[in-house]
Amino acid sequence: MRTGDLRLGLRLSRQAGWNQTESDWLRFMSMEPEGCFVAEFNGCPVGTTATCIFDKIAWIAMVLVDKESRGQGVGTKLLKHSLNYLDGLKIKTVRLDATDLGRPIYEKLGFVPEYELARFEGIAQPCKKEPPGGSLKRSLGMVIPAPSPKPAALRMPPFADMIEFDRQITGTNRAKMLGRLFNEFPRNIRILTDGDKIEGFITMRPGANAVQVGPCTATINAGSALLSDALNRCAGKAVFIDMPTGNVHAVKIGESSGLKIQRRFMRMCRGERIKDNIEAIWAGSGPEKG
Repeated sequence: MRTGDLRLGLRLSRQAGWNQTESDWLRFMSMEPEGCFVAEFNGCPVGTTATCIFDKIAWIAMVLVDKESRGQGVGTKLLKHSLNYLDGLKIKTVRLDATDLGRPIYEKLGFVPEYELARFEGIAQPCKKEPPGGSLKRSLGMVIPAPSPKPAALRMPPFADMIEFDRQITGTNRAKMLGRLFNEFPRNIRILTDGDKIEGFITMRPGANAVQVGPCTATINAGSALLSDALNRCAGKAVFIDMPTGNVHAVKIGESSGLKIQRRFMRMCRGERIKDNIEAIWAGSGPEKG
């Protein structure tokens, strides 16, 4: 996939009712230039998929097939091609978030279920109750990076601390994704600290259908405060939040803001399992990258 295929990706994501924007597609291609693919059927481009590698852990996403070309095995061939690409790079772990429709296909390719997530959607309402941990005002830091930060900037506090904090929770070094999100949407970042110690962070970005809240990784008190603050900032706007259903505190906050479950996903894995802490994952980045 190349930038000339951007219109295809946007068309297919719109056709499916997904939330990705042009910025999202460009981010996928910039993170893994050789790992995003287009399928052709009878000489016409009809499908996409995108991979993203974080060290020895990879994600597969954006498996989209034009509705006129479905039922021809295009999606399965895209998945197999992506897996062959990752296997060739000796990737030990491949993950994805599957819908109920896609899950049987992924299971046939060696993926096993890990845990459930739910997409909460709706018009955000202000959270009425003070979240555990109190107001963000006591220790909130909003950090705005330089317009075009050098890669070395991610090794400087507070970004290096945020990335390491996230790695400990998710079991994945997501620096190349988080760095892009921080750079693209600096004013959306919120960081909660206890002195010099990172307690959690959250960001959000605009989508085609709604504001995508996340990723957010945090301790229980920080997560409650950060997620509540994000929903308050989005009050009156359409929002999507993808969260593990096992994080009951996150689910309660979403429900208290008037959000309902739109769909459920199953996080699945092929290869070595990752030990992530779902009680400290308050919002994912979206099904694209977990």
